[in-house]
Amino acid sequence: MNFNYLIKPQSLYIHWPFCPYKCHFCDFVALAAHDAFMEEYHQALCNEIDVFFSNYPEKLMIDTLYLGGGTPSTYPDQLLIDLFALLNNYSVINPESEVTIEVNPGTVRKDQLKIWKNLGINRISMGVQSLNDFVLKKLNRHQSKQDVLSSIRDISYYFDNISVDLILGLPGITSNEWKEILSEVMLWPINHIAIYFLTVHENTPLYYGLKKNTVSLPPDDQTVDMYYWSIDFLSNYGFKQYEVSNFARNEFRSRHNTVYWQRKPFKGFGLGAWSFDTECRYSNEKNLKNYLEGLQAKKDITIIQERLSPE
Repeated sequence: MNFNYLIKPQSLYIHWPFCPYKCHFCDFVALAAHDAFMEEYHQALCNEIDVFFSNYPEKLMIDTLYLGGGTPSTYPDQLLIDLFALLNNYSVINPESEVTIEVNPGTVRKDQLKIWKNLGINRISMGVQSLNDFVLKKLNRHQSKQDVLSSIRDISYYFDNISVDLILGLPGITSNEWKEILSEVMLWPINHIAIYFLTVHENTPLYYGLKKNTVSLPPDDQTVDMYYWSIDFLSNYGFKQYEVSNFARNEFRSRHNTVYWQRKPFKGFGLGAWSFDTECRYSNEKNLKNYLEGLQAKKDITIIQERLSPE
């Protein structure tokens, strides 16, 4: 079972797995302290892109491109420029396309923002999660509220399509503080917000902290009450809910994420990336060594293939 190349996906996802640190709640395909592999990974990623697009005699028209992670804001500038040159060689990414990059506060430089703008990136998604420095530090998230505010200020100078992520139900955040955080966020120059319930994944430091009773979470009822309060609160500021966790002003819904929810085809590149051709979905190798060696040997790096019935 292989990706159906009769399908011409208009949405691409590119995974950059490298992170300067790993949060205690994170279960993503994310690698800390692996920066030495960045260039080798980039070359493997380009090889994967080459192989995919060799199946199409003409350029694909791209409506959405999403660089996720990991922390894509750590993608070295020249390598990212090379990546976009390759993509533009195989596909048509125009100013109307939605091109998103995920960033973490404290990892973005002003000169970097200008480079992204020139490459055609036009949407920034920033992982804020919380504005409580103490809570963030306890979760091994190396950012401060000041980092967030500085990043928002710098990003808004170049971009007007800005989204932020917050996590609801973090240990140490009261209902009143959650309301204060959301009230402050509403003062920022953003037009999209994602609010995710904290999920406790097995084998994460957060999971073990709960098992040892060194960490306690707010009661579920309280978290659910804050979720429904948030829906009403955001609506008053023009952020309309269009998915369980996502809220947007006017025309600023995430077109890329909507592709997933509407069961449209997409192609993912990189470590652990998923693809979907409207009938089957596929997952790439999640082990960095196997991913790099597999592409170097021109082997199939797919580790999961499954047919999705409408049910």
